[in-house]
Amino acid sequence: MMEKRPKILIVDDEPFNIDYLEQELEDLDYETISAGNGQAALELVEAESPDMILLDIMMPVMDGFEVLSRLKAEKSWRDIPVVVISAMSDMNSVVKAIELGAEDYLPKPFDPTLLQARLNAGLEKKRLRDLEQLYLRGLERELEIGREIQAGFLPDEIPEIYGWEIRSYFKAAREVAGDFYDVFYLPEGKIGLMLGDVCDKGVGSALYMALFRSLLRATSNMNAFAGGLNINNSGYESVNLIKYAITLTNNYICSVHQSAMFATLFFGVLDPLSGDLQYINAGHEPPLIIHKGQIKSKLMPTGPVVGVIEDMDFSVGDIKLEPDDLLLIYSDGVTDAQNANGEMFEEERFISIISQPVLSAESLINHIVSSMNTFIGEAVQFDDITLLAVLRKS
Repeated sequence: MMEKRPKILIVDDEPFNIDYLEQELEDLDYETISAGNGQAALELVEAESPDMILLDIMMPVMDGFEVLSRLKAEKSWRDIPVVVISAMSDMNSVVKAIELGAEDYLPKPFDPTLLQARLNAGLEKKRLRDLEQLYLRGLERELEIGREIQAGFLPDEIPEIYGWEIRSYFKAAREVAGDFYDVFYLPEGKIGLMLGDVCDKGVGSALYMALFRSLLRATSNMNAFAGGLNINNSGYESVNLIKYAITLTNNYICSVHQSAMFATLFFGVLDPLSGDLQYINAGHEPPLIIHKGQIKSKLMPTGPVVGVIEDMDFSVGDIKLEPDDLLLIYSDGVTDAQNANGEMFEEERFISIISQPVLSAESLINHIVSSMNTFIGEAVQFDDITLLAVLRKS
């Protein structure tokens, strides 16, 4: 298959100059198009997508400097190489054209050999930029696929339980995330509550997020995935269930995946009838028990992070959620959020926000998210942000 001939746009208000350049370029097997002023040139750039532009400066309607400014301001045009060919050969004009984004500046009359060298160099840069953009688009698509797959590891919907309200919020800092959460049914009508944060950011964290979440979900309720087989999971008492799931996950990560990746994790099992909550806090931010705007208690860590030391012992804590108690679990992306000045959201500001009485779990999360968005403003999100609120209704 023959390669497509490079398309060169000639921009000059003198027909003689256009004819001369067309002859030179056709002899070099380039396709040419032409415009007599800057405005017409931009219209051809839009319609024809040239590979390179030979641009005069002094023209009616719109001069070459304005053309350069508009080319470089448009994302889809800024990588088109431009060589200025002009009778304006004073140093100020040359410097201005280069600063506006021209690849080179040739004074009239120009040397055809030098023109050919500039064309070859400019087109090669364009070819390499096009390859780079093609690669980046492919990479972006792969990350988008990864994001879509990772979304499948988060719950499509949260169980609706009589007498309880459970709401969540999740926002990744990048295309894929290291945070994860889950809310799911367990045997005997109990509910699993899980929120974790894999160290670091990006693709590596996202891969381990999927591993941690899948191991914990499967090992906490193996009979649900056993296809009719009855697997003895050392009883379904909450204490045994949580210890089993986290110990197995920890030992698997440590022994099979010998890397520096670990996760902080809160995993609780809630009995909706009694309000009893058994939990393991594996080095995670302490979840808060809030009662009508007042913090009743913090669920401090009961063990180390998961995935660092094999055969670690994780203690199980327990607490009872009374009517109007709200359990708030969150990742450190909340308190570590930064604004454009580099200031952090911090725990003190977070506590002041949640210390205001709210009517529902949803309204609390909305209030937190709104306050964070106002604080962050136009700054780039620093870390994944995850919230899980569990309210026992009165």
